[in-house]
Amino acid sequence: MEVSVLEPQMLSDLARANDWNAATLVAGLRTYFRSGSTTELSWRRKQLSQLRKMISENEAHFVQALRDDLRKAPQESYLTEISFLYNDIDHTLKSLKKWVRPRKVQSPMMTQPAKSYVQPEPLGVVLIIGAWNYPLQLLLSPLVPAIAAGNCAVVKPSELSPATSRLIAELLPRYLDNDAFACVEGGVAETTALLEQRWDHIMYTGGGRVGKIIMSAAAKYLTPVTLELGGKSPCIVADDANLEVAARRIAWGKFTNAGQTCIAPDYVLCSRRTADRLTPMLQRVLWEMYGEHPRESADYGRIINSQHTLRLSDYLGDGEVVFGGEVDVDDCYMTPTIMRNVNLSAGVMQEEIFGPILPIIELDDFSKAEEFVNEREKPLALYVFTQDEALADRILSRCSSGNACVNDCMMFMLAQDLPFGGVGASGMGSYHGEHGFRTFSHYKAVMRRRNILDIDIRYAPFNDRKMKFLRMLSK
Repeated sequence: MEVSVLEPQMLSDLARANDWNAATLVAGLRTYFRSGSTTELSWRRKQLSQLRKMISENEAHFVQALRDDLRKAPQESYLTEISFLYNDIDHTLKSLKKWVRPRKVQSPMMTQPAKSYVQPEPLGVVLIIGAWNYPLQLLLSPLVPAIAAGNCAVVKPSELSPATSRLIAELLPRYLDNDAFACVEGGVAETTALLEQRWDHIMYTGGGRVGKIIMSAAAKYLTPVTLELGGKSPCIVADDANLEVAARRIAWGKFTNAGQTCIAPDYVLCSRRTADRLTPMLQRVLWEMYGEHPRESADYGRIINSQHTLRLSDYLGDGEVVFGGEVDVDDCYMTPTIMRNVNLSAGVMQEEIFGPILPIIELDDFSKAEEFVNEREKPLALYVFTQDEALADRILSRCSSGNACVNDCMMFMLAQDLPFGGVGASGMGSYHGEHGFRTFSHYKAVMRRRNILDIDIRYAPFNDRKMKFLRMLSK
């Protein structure tokens, strides 16, 4: 509902106004960007250090905000949001000097003497729209490479996680350069006003429907976009998999944050024999993790709101509930749930679940697993549990996905040098580590020549001698 900027030098009027003007906000940021201040490596490093300081000095407040929004356990908040950002910032600070360095390339004979190189430069003023399921990490993690690349930025937290949104809006201006960064709170009206502006890049995390709206708005100015969407991420479990390990890792990947993770395994794909063995193992693991009554567990979260809880409860009629299935809409609670004998044409298998429901799909012929995956939209993540390296290689080579992991779930997110992004309906573009720096940079081709050896073969009038010399240079 407001532009949260405290004591800014250029945007002070906007900071205190409820009727903020998006165009004025962006114009102010663009003026500052054109001053050249953000291109200085020292400025970038300071902003990154300040961002880390903001998180570390207010860690307890962030944990409480995440608790208020999603009932997240403190340790889960630290693991999946706070420590993730620490590692992201630290890796960027350590690597930034190398990333900004021009990369020399060879200059062809005809251009000599010359020096050619690729120079990364910031894009300008970027918009980052976060998501509610990891409201801290998914908003600030893209901000890290945006800062590293030397951009100004507006961040728009999700209105569905109001406690975290409010805290970020209050804290960000106290730590970062107010002439370069702003936080805009609000809902559809505020987001629409932002999307009407001209940006140099838009980064959005969320669903495909809104992703199409983002792309449509960006097309007006030919603005590049990075879309981190989602989809139904399959978890293929082969008969030879270590099911004891698989059960723990699948349960963790699926039910962390009450299943509200874009890269959570959406469904398990296996043979009937494996399904019969895996199901009780998953049940036992869930009892170990959350107890007999997960509602009473301090480690088990809640659905973001009652509307999403009702949406999830509708899926329970799409198959046989073999574990869980308890729902309390008023408490935004759904117990960890396992389903079998699922109707493949029903909503639970046609839409991204994004909640604590795990369908187990049994295949009469396990060799059809790749075909099953490929008949559907390309997922954001693909998981394969097997001890057969050749089988894993075959599945990975034949099934396209944004990301993949063998014998675990979601852990690729911890590898700072791996890109994170979707493909097809699950998104476009990527970030994390240097890949994020590249996303928020333009790589400019530069050639520097000297005023000597100005060979005349490129100038008219042309003749046979020049043609002969040109052919010789082309060999």
